[in-house]
Amino acid sequence: MSGFRLGWIRRILAATGLLGAAVIGIGAAGTASAQDRRQNAPGEFDFYVLSLSWSPSFCEEAAERGHSGRSQQAQCGGRPFSFVVHGLWPQYEHGFPNYCERPAPRLDRNIMTSMLDLMPAPGLIFNEWDKHGTCSGLSPRAYFETVRKARAAVKIPPEFIELSDPKTISPADIEDAFVRVNPGLSNAAVAVTCNRSRLSEVRICMSKDLQFRACDEIDRRACRRDQVLMPPVRGG
Repeated sequence: MSGFRLGWIRRILAATGLLGAAVIGIGAAGTASAQDRRQNAPGEFDFYVLSLSWSPSFCEEAAERGHSGRSQQAQCGGRPFSFVVHGLWPQYEHGFPNYCERPAPRLDRNIMTSMLDLMPAPGLIFNEWDKHGTCSGLSPRAYFETVRKARAAVKIPPEFIELSDPKTISPADIEDAFVRVNPGLSNAAVAVTCNRSRLSEVRICMSKDLQFRACDEIDRRACRRDQVLMPPVRGG
């Protein structure tokens, strides 16, 4: 369109008071297209991420920061934990919902205590329900039953279960170890995250019916270090 013709159209719109409305309409449409229409609607999501935290890294980092709260004491006390469940997170193909009900329905303390074998910190369990569980569209009991089923669907590589000495390993080798022992799991469905030099988490993408599935966006956020340290299991 020529500059003359565009200027002529603008003068007509300005004269009729429509130019501002046209600009506002374009802006509103752009905002609407950027916002996922399902944003924070409970039960409206595409897949789950099961996040498995390497507990020895968490405990070493908590000690370095001088944190000694109840959650740290519960997880980093005498019992040796290897991988523990950080959470089961509803995801969109791009982005994720959180805090889908405010205030969140109250989580019964009996449900919380029933999960301590997988998620050994009461504060973590309450927070995961408020932030992620409310987006599942499930009741508290059904959500944590789903967390347990998701965890049961993933086998931990035996070399990581009772790690007695520090281990330096590449993120790719950690992924490969999980793929080897979990039929149907592919590298496209696993992402390893790190914090400074240590292994932080292994994140596994699962469909709503807890089948392994690829997840490009999660994979793109994976650790890019050549090597990460796995501190030994406490007591090992």
